[in-house]
Amino acid sequence: MSSTFNGNISFSVFGESHGPAIGVCIDNVPPGESIDMDKLMAFMARRAPKKDKTSTQRREKDMPQIMSGFLNGKTTGTPLCALIQNTDQHSNDYAALSRLARPGHADYTGALRYRGFNDVRGGGHFSGRLTAPLCFAGAVCAQILEKRGIYVGAHIQEIHGIKDKRLDPIHTTRDMIIDLHEKDFPTLDDAKGAGMKADIEKARMSQDSVGGIIECVAINVPAGIGSPIFDGLENTIAQLVFGIPAVKGLEFGAGFDVAKMLGSENNDEFYVDERGHVVTRTNNHGGILGGISSGMPITLRVAFKPTPSISQPQETVDYSALKNETLVIKGRHDPCVVPRAVPCVEAAVNIALLNHMLEYPNF
Repeated sequence: MSSTFNGNISFSVFGESHGPAIGVCIDNVPPGESIDMDKLMAFMARRAPKKDKTSTQRREKDMPQIMSGFLNGKTTGTPLCALIQNTDQHSNDYAALSRLARPGHADYTGALRYRGFNDVRGGGHFSGRLTAPLCFAGAVCAQILEKRGIYVGAHIQEIHGIKDKRLDPIHTTRDMIIDLHEKDFPTLDDAKGAGMKADIEKARMSQDSVGGIIECVAINVPAGIGSPIFDGLENTIAQLVFGIPAVKGLEFGAGFDVAKMLGSENNDEFYVDERGHVVTRTNNHGGILGGISSGMPITLRVAFKPTPSISQPQETVDYSALKNETLVIKGRHDPCVVPRAVPCVEAAVNIALLNHMLEYPNF
């Protein structure tokens, strides 16, 4: 099933954007792991709409109701299931979409795949609303990893061509990551962040939208995690990251820039540091070689398309009658999904890392 990830950690997300609830069921969570619910809620709050105009005005409380797998503050080892109520739907905004294909959306392809029975309200199961249960799963995995000293953090690296500084691919620290977690608009350079927010507002006022790039780093991942070929660490991260709606690109380390390099420029030379650890002087490989962690920080960048729901008139088709139409989309939509997607990328990386870390000796 496409909504289920199977591995050492398995989980399934369920629900639709305008259904009564959405949720997640996670299997193989280690028993006896303490989960701080306040910390978990803080993680999920980072995905929630902002109070300014950079995001949708749909307001959901996103209070997960844990149905199983958690007792007296600790995981029990049985499936961890959480339910999140939908309470602020405006379904009437989508009355015409059972036959009109919104450009950039999965309405048409979804209708083909599910023979017209799919729920189109708010995007249904294709909606970014389904990233709330993903963030619940990622927040649980984050706390388990952090107890082992592994931290994952991300920031808005670019919005519509406005670029933030890059994370240090070698020397990013736990404190730097925590600082990003605590920011309402996570950029390294706050002045660049202000420029990004102004550009998002400009797009909103023009009834348009913008996209961008999120950069993510994971530190203190031990060397030797992962596998070659089809079950590599990059493979797992990519599978989960591409489960986030609007993701259109992913690169690790130096990414596509390696195509411009000589081998002597791209290769990261090894040496033994002052603590007796094998490390590399540079990190073009992004902390992964042959699908296996090298012990260096794992670095990746994720490209997000502009929000396809814009209020400008657009040409489309009525696919039930096979005729051309003009569509004006109603509803409440993010003029840019990137700020709210930062914890979603972290969540995907957290799940992927824990999935492979469970194979690590004495985890």
